[in-house]
Amino acid sequence: MDDGPGQRRERLRFTVLGPVRAWRGETPLAAGSPQQRALLAALLLRGGRTATAAELVDALWGDAPPHAALAALRTYASRLRKALGAHADVLVSESGGYALRATDGRPLDLDHDHAEQYAGEAEKAKAQGDRARARELLDDALSLWDGEPLAGLAGPYADTQRTRLEEWRLSLMETRLELDLEFGHHAEAVSQLTALTAAHPLRERLRELHMLALYRSGRQAEALAVYADTRRLLADELGVDPRASLSDLHQRILEADTCLDAPADLQDAAGSAEPVFVRPQQLPATVSDFTGRTAFVADLSRQLATAEGRVMVVSALTGIGGVGKTTLAVHVAHAARERFPDGQLYVDLQGAGHSPSEPEAVLGAFLRALGTPAASIPDGVEERAALYRSALAGRRILALLDNARDAAQIRPLLPGSEGCAALITSRARMIDLAGAHLIDLDVMSPDEAFTLFSVIVGEERVLAEREASMDVVGACGFLPLAIRIAASRLASRRTWTVSVLASKLADERRRLDELRAGDLAVKATFELGYGQLEPQQARAFRLLGLADGPDISLAAAAALLDMDTDTAESLLESLVDTSLLESAAPGRYRFHDLVRLYARACAERDEQPPTERDAARSRLLDFYLATAARLYALERPGDRLVDHMETPHYPGLDFTDRSEALTWLFSETRCVIACALQNTGEGSLRRAVDLLLLTRDMAESGANNRQYEQANRTLLDAALEVDDKHAAGRAHWSLSPIYTQLGKLSEADEHAKLATLLGIAAGDSFTSANGLNDRGIIASIEHKLDEAEAYLNEALIAFRDNDNKQSEASALCNLSRVHLDTGRVDSAIHLAEQGVSCYRQAGASRRLGNGMYALGMALTLAGRFDEATQQLTEALVIFRDSRQRFWEGMTYLRLAEVELAARRPAGAANYAEQALSALRGIGGGQWRANALTTLGHALNQVGHTGRAKVCWQEVVSIHEQMDLPVDTELQNLISPVAVA
Repeated sequence: MDDGPGQRRERLRFTVLGPVRAWRGETPLAAGSPQQRALLAALLLRGGRTATAAELVDALWGDAPPHAALAALRTYASRLRKALGAHADVLVSESGGYALRATDGRPLDLDHDHAEQYAGEAEKAKAQGDRARARELLDDALSLWDGEPLAGLAGPYADTQRTRLEEWRLSLMETRLELDLEFGHHAEAVSQLTALTAAHPLRERLRELHMLALYRSGRQAEALAVYADTRRLLADELGVDPRASLSDLHQRILEADTCLDAPADLQDAAGSAEPVFVRPQQLPATVSDFTGRTAFVADLSRQLATAEGRVMVVSALTGIGGVGKTTLAVHVAHAARERFPDGQLYVDLQGAGHSPSEPEAVLGAFLRALGTPAASIPDGVEERAALYRSALAGRRILALLDNARDAAQIRPLLPGSEGCAALITSRARMIDLAGAHLIDLDVMSPDEAFTLFSVIVGEERVLAEREASMDVVGACGFLPLAIRIAASRLASRRTWTVSVLASKLADERRRLDELRAGDLAVKATFELGYGQLEPQQARAFRLLGLADGPDISLAAAAALLDMDTDTAESLLESLVDTSLLESAAPGRYRFHDLVRLYARACAERDEQPPTERDAARSRLLDFYLATAARLYALERPGDRLVDHMETPHYPGLDFTDRSEALTWLFSETRCVIACALQNTGEGSLRRAVDLLLLTRDMAESGANNRQYEQANRTLLDAALEVDDKHAAGRAHWSLSPIYTQLGKLSEADEHAKLATLLGIAAGDSFTSANGLNDRGIIASIEHKLDEAEAYLNEALIAFRDNDNKQSEASALCNLSRVHLDTGRVDSAIHLAEQGVSCYRQAGASRRLGNGMYALGMALTLAGRFDEATQQLTEALVIFRDSRQRFWEGMTYLRLAEVELAARRPAGAANYAEQALSALRGIGGGQWRANALTTLGHALNQVGHTGRAKVCWQEVVSIHEQMDLPVDTELQNLISPVAVA
């Protein structure tokens, strides 16, 4: 239908799930006065049916219509037609009343109708078991609400419909939250439910969902407090008790009913219609030529058989490297698979290397393998271990924990449920692992060793040279791994006789002397493979063994070997073919830990001249240093550290953007730290210290501060030993922010003080200025405000003298906080704005978030809440993009403070919950305590006094653990009199 000659008629669109509005295509139409919009809403919500004039008068004015109500009604209708323009014909007059109907046969385009359609389809999808689709449809329906329905309209009809629409929205939200909990998104649901129960305190279904979400998040005390708050509120307001389902849930939480635990077998992948019971099958392939070990196989199999219908079984295999612990364990695990029908888990714990796997990371991998959505996996070893045990409850699963370091690494990974079992391999005998069945695995007997050699090489070939074959396995020390390597080489060389191999092994110059004793027997085995390498391969093998770290990237390996990446890749892949090197992932390589030790021994013995070893380590350090400098320049433009660091003599990587640089940093963290730790000598110490300074963002994020701290302390000790004031000052500077973040303020200040003094003594003004800045931050946190201001003003002068715009911005923002704490709000805002301006001038997108954070705090105290929220919200996006989880959590806390100051406690509770989630497991306890304090105040203001008390009691506990003073006001708040 056309608006005029040659013009296509544009479709009308209306909304009532918010302000009542109308559009023609993309052009908004003037809907007129509130009464005129009330008439439009009344007609829209009748679905095309005619409303009589009397009905419309009653809808607009109720029992008190004006004298000329009918005339006013006709005037509103006339104005609506005029506003609709070419679409005036949709407003139909009939039978003395009015109706809104499209003339093209299609229904009107109304948000209410779309929401009804989505909700109906969601109900059908849920009934059919397609919960993922139901969630999507509910999201579509809820997204159509734009604030309060029929906003700003008066009249009986609008009031009634507004109540109906709000009730409908809450019902949809309850259904959506129920599905969230079914999919294990309880942690995310807590924040939303906290706000909803505050806004609708008498809605018991929301209270039930809130209690369940808190309980599944490991917050049982708060869940019980919600019930106490609800019971008291219902009694005070309505004089009734909670409904039966709410009371039943309360009792089940008290009893820790396992049926309330989050399902571990639900997946939230797109298109997933039904919950999936995941049965992991992670066991490595068993060797087809397994032989011998009969007594051990029988013993372990007998132990695993007792797990059925009994308590959990733990068996631990111990022995020297290469003795065949893993081979035996995998063989037994495969044979026992039928006894564990719900799956088998496997992990190599890297216990013999320099970087054993962290239990927290392993638990995360296990939970994902068991079907737990990644978003539902909490942080921290204890919470993950608890969820892991819950996920295994009622299942019969075998966990093979290979290459463990010690019992402490193992304990969080034990299933804990009857019917489950754990099979452990380790070099350490785990006498402190309670209840474990310990087995010491020795080398093979001569007969077993001969049989294994025969199976791999071929019986006919071996029997023809029986004596020579016994010589071979004897030279291998009857060590299974050595026998396998020797036999596999012989099997792949059909022109060799067994005697040829035996004669090679008989030559002691081709074996390590340690072949005949203890753990060094493994190295003797690798001599067989190493001796067959071409010279370029052998050199690469030796030099790669010099690098610490869990693995090495292709680019880093190329720098270590001093060659281009194409040549390096070809060489490394050839080593992979010899099984002396593993391909950990595309472009990444690693040694087995024992092979690395052997390669390093070869480097010490064979690399000539010896200075080449030092040169290779130096190239690797320079590669990391140059790459980190490029990353730092991208992340912190305007910061002059890159102009004040040691100069690398080997190039690093170039990055196309910040995202690529950050990905490199967080994927190479362990390798960077390992490289720094390797370079404590006088010739490389300063570069190692600068490397850690340039990669400080990995520690500031909160994710790796413990490893970063330990590495810096090691470098500090090395610097002090050789009296290198320059390196020592910078190591102190690196340590200060780490201890500040951990809440160890006295240690942080001591390091900042020494950084300042040593920087002055070494003529390193960059370090001394940053030491002053850090001292100012610490003094501000400790409320030593005069000291803080003095330090920061001094730092500001030094930064300006060095033309260091980014550090100048930091000092300005820190000074803003001091002015704020001393009541100088206007100057605090001015200083923060100066800091933001400096960051913008420097193009420092990452650090700009810190400036906005400071400005948001100042605006909050000035009562400019909307501006504060805008600044903090923008800062939050920056921190999230920069993977700065600690600062993300702190920004949520500041947003909560804005909401609290603006008397919006429900919003404050929501942000405080998100702060707690982001800060979990990182930073110091005092930051979590601050978030809990704010959450407690918000909950108290919305009537959740029981939960508020639980939060404040936890704050007191944290303060006592950290030996911090407990605020008297807080003590009063949790006293029985205050709560009552």
